[in-house]
Amino acid sequence: MSEFLDRCREAVGAEHVLTDPADMAGYLTDWRRRFTGKALAVVRPADTAQVAAIVKLCAAHRVPIVPQGGNTGLVLGSVPDQSGTAIVLSLARMRRIRALDTINNTMTVEAGCVLELVQNAAAEVGRLFPLSLAAEGSCTIGGNLATNAGGTAVLRYGNARDLCLGLEVVTPQGEILESLRGLRKDNTGYDLRSLFIGAEGTLGIITAAVLKLFPQPAAQLTALAALQTPDDALALLDLAQKRCGAALTAFELMSDFCLQLVHKHFPQLRLPFPDAYPQYVLLELSDSESEEHANGVLEALIGDALEQGLIQDAIVAGSLAQSKALWSLREHIPLAQAEEGKNIKHDISVPISRIADYLRATDALLHAQFPGCRLVTFGHLGDGNLHYNVSPPEHESPDAFIARQDAINHVVHDSVAAFGGSISAEHGLGALKIDEVIRYKSPIELELMRTLKHALDPLDIMNPGKVVRA
Repeated sequence: MSEFLDRCREAVGAEHVLTDPADMAGYLTDWRRRFTGKALAVVRPADTAQVAAIVKLCAAHRVPIVPQGGNTGLVLGSVPDQSGTAIVLSLARMRRIRALDTINNTMTVEAGCVLELVQNAAAEVGRLFPLSLAAEGSCTIGGNLATNAGGTAVLRYGNARDLCLGLEVVTPQGEILESLRGLRKDNTGYDLRSLFIGAEGTLGIITAAVLKLFPQPAAQLTALAALQTPDDALALLDLAQKRCGAALTAFELMSDFCLQLVHKHFPQLRLPFPDAYPQYVLLELSDSESEEHANGVLEALIGDALEQGLIQDAIVAGSLAQSKALWSLREHIPLAQAEEGKNIKHDISVPISRIADYLRATDALLHAQFPGCRLVTFGHLGDGNLHYNVSPPEHESPDAFIARQDAINHVVHDSVAAFGGSISAEHGLGALKIDEVIRYKSPIELELMRTLKHALDPLDIMNPGKVVRA
């Protein structure tokens, strides 16, 4: 492989081909620090032409490629296996904003742009890029698109796929698909853009994208409501959609146990109510008229919900700082669970109307089969996506509990299937769920996925071992 690595150095510069284990270490371990792979090298191209050159070399030498953005994924999609035969292709140097069009409401950015920087660039010209994730300070646009990321604003704006109009992609043959058209209507054949979005780098490498922008709202208001049951939360969602329409941009469900974990490990984040309630909903309105109008709508909603007995109490943020404090409670749940110790994560979706029934049924199954397990349930109720995480009983060895992960996954995922849902809503499949999904997808779905993989990547060099078995 020395000739291959020499050619890579010629293509991107010797300093951007990392082979020393210490230099590569940060690229080889997943975000949760549960798995560390091995790589032949980490290659860091500066532009699309260099990506294409590296892919051509990999095709000629049959070297697998693992594309990587911010490496914030949770399903082992952006790290190599332990064979040491693949390169990690880091797009971190490709972070230019190529164009910004406030009339067409589009921004063309390279794949290595950090999401938060894209949000800020849009805000500087009075526009909104609404994709919002807990990892937005480190995740990249390429990774967001490769996993079809969701986040907190899907209810109003959709997933990453809905926020992208065009792509630039390097194919497994090292050719460049240039489709950076900022068109909302283009009915000229197959939707290749959607094919690459959500494919986790298994069909090609996204190097740039045209993103949709929106006018900045005149006001954004946040409220936290205390409730008794998930059924009440669904009724509140129905009421909020009727009263607020498209102004309702976020609707997040959190159990009391989630907030207790946050308070335990981050005591500086104060719990908002003097009394504890079983469930909470964090909701956000984005109003195009004025703050006064938004306040009126939100106050009327909360008043009606209190009168109907859907909520027990509510807090409306009176300032940006208070709004950030409420969102911090939600955003610190994964961090608090990590501080609590090892846990088993699930990223599931079911039809919104069936969420309360799913929670009742699955909670009962888990408590019956794994007594004492603690359920950390939170997420995007407004679009049917929950992070249904399971922590071990307080006095059980975390390693012993993790050893039962397959059995717990089967309970959770079998229940998801029974309720007509999906075992991955926004995190993807990666290597973590590549075998698990076989239990739930039909043979024809799996065969069509393999057909696409074989047709576009016949050498199986693009992120092999992820999403679908070749």
